[in-house]
Amino acid sequence: MLTTDRMAHLARLARLAPEEGTLAKFGEQCADIIAYMDILAEVDTEAVEPLYSPIGHATPYRADEPVAKGLHADVLANAPETDGQFFIVPRIV
Repeated sequence: MLTTDRMAHLARLARLAPEEGTLAKFGEQCADIIAYMDILAEVDTEAVEPLYSPIGHATPYRADEPVAKGLHADVLANAPETDGQFFIVPRIV
């Protein structure tokens, strides 16, 4: 089982703030997960073909066709404020 000190360290690294008293429970749960992973590691998978996708066919691709389209006006139309050519944003400095 993972100690509460180790779990507190891992929680700090993950920037988590678990409630008081939950670190011991999380330690037990993590130990259970690690034990299950050890069981899975013992399974003989030598005769199993690697599965890259559960779908039996390849993803269809569409041909890239360049399209001349003026997106500039469309993008500026969605901006809150422009000068007709550029975005206008508040000065920060």
